[in-house]
Amino acid sequence: MIYGRDVIHGHRTVYPLPLASAASFNDELVTECYRNIAVEALADGIRRTFSPMLDLCHDPRWGRMVEGPGEDPYLGARMAKAIVRGFQGDSLNRSDSIVACAKHYLGYGASEGGRDYARTEISDITLYNYILPAFRAAVDAGVGTFMSSFNDINGIPVTGSKKYLTDILRGKLGFDGFVVSDWGAVSQLEKQGYAVDRRDSAKKAINAGLDLNMCDNCYIDNLEDLVNAGEVSVQTIDSAVRNILCVKLAMGLFDRPYGDMIEYDSARHLSDARDLASESMVLLKNSGVLPLGRDATVALTGPFINERRSLLGTWTLDGDAANITSFAEALCAASGNVRIIEDSDNAFEYNGIDTVILALGESYLTTGENHSVSDISLDPAQRELIKKMRALGKKTVAVIFSARPMALGDIESDLDAILYAWHCGSETANAACDILFGKTVPCGKTPVTFPKKATQLPLYYNITSSGRPANCYYGETDQGNYADGICTPLYPFGYGLSYTSFEYNGLTVDSDTVSLEELKAGKRLTVSVNISNVGNFDGKETVQLYIHDKVASIIRPIRELKNYKKILIKKGETARVELTVGYDQLGFYDGSGDYTVEPGDFEIYVGESCLTENRVDILVTK
Repeated sequence: MIYGRDVIHGHRTVYPLPLASAASFNDELVTECYRNIAVEALADGIRRTFSPMLDLCHDPRWGRMVEGPGEDPYLGARMAKAIVRGFQGDSLNRSDSIVACAKHYLGYGASEGGRDYARTEISDITLYNYILPAFRAAVDAGVGTFMSSFNDINGIPVTGSKKYLTDILRGKLGFDGFVVSDWGAVSQLEKQGYAVDRRDSAKKAINAGLDLNMCDNCYIDNLEDLVNAGEVSVQTIDSAVRNILCVKLAMGLFDRPYGDMIEYDSARHLSDARDLASESMVLLKNSGVLPLGRDATVALTGPFINERRSLLGTWTLDGDAANITSFAEALCAASGNVRIIEDSDNAFEYNGIDTVILALGESYLTTGENHSVSDISLDPAQRELIKKMRALGKKTVAVIFSARPMALGDIESDLDAILYAWHCGSETANAACDILFGKTVPCGKTPVTFPKKATQLPLYYNITSSGRPANCYYGETDQGNYADGICTPLYPFGYGLSYTSFEYNGLTVDSDTVSLEELKAGKRLTVSVNISNVGNFDGKETVQLYIHDKVASIIRPIRELKNYKKILIKKGETARVELTVGYDQLGFYDGSGDYTVEPGDFEIYVGESCLTENRVDILVTK
């Protein structure tokens, strides 16, 4: 028997939520941390996890956005590979590997209005080009299992769809593991009006290619009768059993049914958690107040000063909040000049203070499954607190402990600095203090767009051109969408500040013309750029490459992330960074799911975010 558990972003040691981990843009570090997670789970006899969640999402009101990699299919694909490699290593048969599960297949992140379990409306172009890439990457990384999603596509629930579970997943993607339903998803077919009763639900699910039924007993209660009645073939049952047995054989379960005794270094796991938390946190704003000097006199106030549980984030089943360092404790340990102010209304408490740090955010209870919100703004009490602190005339820094991007447009101007600390797990507070006092230089980048207002949603960077001035994301017009406000993002995809400054120059491509045949034969173009660290700190920069296919048989996005590389550049030094693009980056999937690269003009952008203007042009010839 394979014992499975929701080991989502940590076990005893808790790492940043998946959305926060994606902000690190550090595949290798993510893999290392998920290797640690696997070892800790194995020590408790857990051989299978229901992770990674790979649902692309454009609406942060959806509580489960925080369990996935954000809004971009390429970043999602890179994170999928990193996490699967972490859980499974290079073989399921390793004594320190557990079986990963790519979920929720397929399109669950498109729930309308950000309401969990709501219907989805997904075109074939969106399905193949936005939603499927992360799942395809998981298959390429050798993921052992998939989980079917609750939602329907084109009126057919995925759990009962042969098209999605067999034709696409096994046919087009080449998956050869087993597929498990989400909790109760088979019996849900009846509630969705797709099956007459539980017996009919079992019949449609097994014939669609769903191998394993989770928790509602529809298979146990009905499959034998369905086979005897000739409505389900023995070959179909054999196929499902074979898929499950092959995974068990691949992981050596019959040779090691209980697994090996695993010992691990808890201190090293915590150190890795601190590193990933530090690289995941995003410095959104800094008007010269950070990093804080060791002699700075600091007041700390706000609703999250003593919070522990929310720092771990949602879907934390085995991490112990009692062992978590609060932000107040971490800040006091980092500096001897900290005044903790519980009653923020007493203005006299701030006498002699240089800088006020506000510990703000959202509870873990407002994120995760069936925990969506209608408004992603900070609550009124926190917004009022920011206004009060601004009125004191002190330098004001907000450290925001949140799982999702929040709409900060109404308070951003009242803050001198904003550190987005996410729910980063066991070492959240310590990592935030490392950044505040300059022990660590911030290097996280936004894996999702931050809107000014919640009413702008959905808002994402890889949009197509409408032919009209509707693409305010890229500044075509200030008020092309709404008459009552500018709808550019507050912080775009791929954005994040550092304590140092990087200058990009000398962008070149080794060939500005390439034939389609050369690309098909494996030729890759090398795009190079000089990046100079002109500031006063050594720092890491995530160099991002985007493309724009200017004219195609289907409209292509204005920008698409196609490569990135995170590098350390010491102060005063310049690095020559090379990124490549080839056939697999320059094409798209048509409505039938077939991949193609078409001849024509392409724009290639390389820079610090999706809004970079550093560009070279190439021509793909026939």
